[in-house]
Amino acid sequence: MTTEQTDTATDTKIPSQAEPQDVLPAPAEPEATAAPETPAAEPAQPAPAVPAAEAEVPQTPAVPAAEAEVPQTPAVPAAEAEPEVPQAPQTQQVPLTLAGPPGAPARKLSRRVLWAAARWTAAVLVCGGLGTGTAFAIASMERHEVPGLATESDGRWEYPKLSLPALPADTQRPFTDGNVGEIHHADLRKLLLPAPVGATPDPKLNGGWATVDQYLSAYRPEDRAELKEALTESALRHIAARGWTTADGTTTRIHLLQFNSVAFAEAYKDDAVRAGSVDAPLLGVEGIKMESELASAVRVPYTALYTFIEAPKDADQTRWAYIQAGDTLALVTQTRKGEALQVPFQQTVTLQNQLLG
Repeated sequence: MTTEQTDTATDTKIPSQAEPQDVLPAPAEPEATAAPETPAAEPAQPAPAVPAAEAEVPQTPAVPAAEAEVPQTPAVPAAEAEPEVPQAPQTQQVPLTLAGPPGAPARKLSRRVLWAAARWTAAVLVCGGLGTGTAFAIASMERHEVPGLATESDGRWEYPKLSLPALPADTQRPFTDGNVGEIHHADLRKLLLPAPVGATPDPKLNGGWATVDQYLSAYRPEDRAELKEALTESALRHIAARGWTTADGTTTRIHLLQFNSVAFAEAYKDDAVRAGSVDAPLLGVEGIKMESELASAVRVPYTALYTFIEAPKDADQTRWAYIQAGDTLALVTQTRKGEALQVPFQQTVTLQNQLLG
């Protein structure tokens, strides 16, 4: 029995590097070779035999000898590890470098590249400043001041912002349900259309009260006596007037005549003025042509409009209109050398009609 154990141990024993000739008997504790004869259910199975050379290695993963001497940091190739650059102080200026391929040394920017970058930076700043200034200047301008966006004028004048005057207490405006007599209770002078921007006011017709003679001076001398008598019979209350001259040479005059009732205002319009006839033309007018199309284009509720033009014209031309609005009758005239323009005349008549209506 002893002889068999010795032979088995001799066959499985790995010779040691220190003792190549001497073979020592295997230790008695492991008995790894007797595993085939041991029943499977036997408890406390001994661990398999470990060679002597491996028993001296600690219980950690095997590391090759060449790698065991390197610190636990990523491996750096020898070519990159050699040129060590000392750490510069934080206060020292580090020159700009260009990034190259991995492993290649950093390159300093040349002076020419630096100057080119500086010039382009300055150019971008200048262009940005100019663009911002230009955009701000355009945004602060009115539409008609911007080249290419200005709307061509159609001949209309620029009037101030219009608003109706305040009424006395316990009164209503004409053409309302509570004002059956269609009476203008507001101050008649405040119902006059103001002069457009840039016009030269007429010192005699400055927006105040006017006399009957000032009003009749717009007609031919041979017709003034008859018109004055008609005014007396029509219970005229007062007259407000305003006049001006624009830069194109157009002279405008507006007279507002207020009567005691709507019936007196209509009687003076029909019997004395005879709007639409050639019996009572204005001073300096030889021929009359009624402009029905223009009158129909200007529509204000509860008012009546009659427009005329001098035809044929001579050195200058006159346009005029009568506006019947309740107890008030308005006379609007425009005279201009050569031709009296239709656009400003229609604009003026429309605005004055709206103030009365």
